Amino acid sequence: MAQRIQPLPAEVVHLIAAGEVIDSLAAVVRELVENALDAGATRIAVSVWPEQWRVRVADNGTGMDLANLQCCATAHSTSKIHSSEDLWKITSLGFRGEALHSLAQLADLEILSRPTNPAKEQGSWRVVYNSQGEPIQIEPAAIAYGTVVDVCNLFGTWQARRQGLPSPAQQLRLVQLTIHQLALCHPHVNWQVEQNERRWFNLTPGQTPQYILPQLLRDVRWDDLHQLKVEVPAPSETEAETFPLSPSQSLELVLGLPDRCHRRRPDWVKVAINGRMVRTPELEQTLLSSFARTLPRDRYPVCFLHLRISPEGIDWNRHPAKAEIYLQHLSYWQEQIAGATLTALQLSRANLPAAGQERVSKLLKASEEKGIYSAGRSIEPAQSQEMLPTRLYLRAIAQVHNTYILAEHSGGLWLVEQHIAHERVLYEQLCDRWHLVPLEAPAILSQLTPKQVEQLQRIGIEVDLFGEQVWAVRTAPALLAEREDCTEALRELSSGDLQAAQVATACRSAIRNGTPLSLPEMQTLLDRWQSTRHPRTCPHGRPIYLSLEETDLARFFRRHWVIGKSHGI
Repeated sequence: MAQRIQPLPAEVVHLIAAGEVIDSLAAVVRELVENALDAGATRIAVSVWPEQWRVRVADNGTGMDLANLQCCATAHSTSKIHSSEDLWKITSLGFRGEALHSLAQLADLEILSRPTNPAKEQGSWRVVYNSQGEPIQIEPAAIAYGTVVDVCNLFGTWQARRQGLPSPAQQLRLVQLTIHQLALCHPHVNWQVEQNERRWFNLTPGQTPQYILPQLLRDVRWDDLHQLKVEVPAPSETEAETFPLSPSQSLELVLGLPDRCHRRRPDWVKVAINGRMVRTPELEQTLLSSFARTLPRDRYPVCFLHLRISPEGIDWNRHPAKAEIYLQHLSYWQEQIAGATLTALQLSRANLPAAGQERVSKLLKASEEKGIYSAGRSIEPAQSQEMLPTRLYLRAIAQVHNTYILAEHSGGLWLVEQHIAHERVLYEQLCDRWHLVPLEAPAILSQLTPKQVEQLQRIGIEVDLFGEQVWAVRTAPALLAEREDCTEALRELSSGDLQAAQVATACRSAIRNGTPLSLPEMQTLLDRWQSTRHPRTCPHGRPIYLSLEETDLARFFRRHWVIGKSHGI
């Protein structure tokens, strides 16, 4: 017999709805911290008591007056939107008016606040709410400007929900992850986090996410990262009417340089949009693809992308926690991201350690003016910063052990391994034009498996059966066709896909270590290598150059110390 359909009681409906918004301690932290950020907070203190199912968040934001405190926890109450049209103009992190009301239904909720508006100074108040979000206790309180929200006994009236949640240790990891993600999106905020009234961790603010990442990832230093921020150009005129652009629309990218840091898992390819971390597999895959053949095998990049997009181009109503979105003109953004990543991975003055010569120059000048001697240095006037090209200029000056090219630039010295630098050049040439040519005399291969024969045919190489377990290969990549080891190289190509074949071809065709080069040959190789798309690593992920900057030389030889100490500066 079919069950009779009937409406649920209101208290059950509210409980289910609240459980969609608040499903863990981390969700409590997320909702309260997002409210603090919307209030303009620059200092946020989070305290967690997992055994008590309690969270407290204090901030120095704008605060709330008594009138707002009395209604902030009622159902669907918010100051951030007022009509359905506003749903397409979302510029805040919170906007649904559900978080505080859900917390009131699932826990004991208490809020203290003091508004920062001096024209309407109304003192500070403490308000306690019932399960419907209505104030049941109001009294004056003494706090600094800002807001303190205390959530106790979470899911106390819904014990079954507690049983299905992760362990306290796992919930704490989720809380930490939530704060880390928000800190990346809002690097200007100072974070103070406590667990059971003991310091857990702090995050100091910075101008960009580049200052935050080293605080989150062990063994990642500030100079292992490169940051790039670009204003997103307008699309073509035919798309301009349907693609809204605001003057502040931009793309900010912080990535770990592939020759310096990488991960065993793709767990640090992060994407944020308008101040919130989101899951966007398409954009994450775009970032991963941009690092193709720049990292060692089974290694993944460290990368954080933050898009500032016109609100009309985003629909946040895909996921209760706003972790997934609908993004308009996805292919356009993928193109912009790929281009920005390519720019960030180039060798240029912008993504190299600063030469730091200004301080040394000042000390030298001061020492000469105060000293009893005059240094007889004759230095050509430096080219003005505006006239310097974006690309770094390397000048070959020597070859070390017929293996490394010693090159100098305005900020120091580099050692470049000639074989893998040439391998990078050839690999990108092969990717751009994979050219097969006929062999004058077919190469004879024996004992090939059907899979190897199929692989050679898949990459375009012509293979014919020539006898029992013998095959005649009639075409080969142009770079290998005239080599003496062409047969061995073709056998190697039969063991991988097209990309692996291109890598193997480039590796076999590159200049061998131990080969002497003239200065013009070294300079030509340096110039061609710098022009590649991914000059930092070879296709296998090995670093191509070792940098010895002028600042490192000065530090090693104690030039700063000697000049300053000996002249009383």
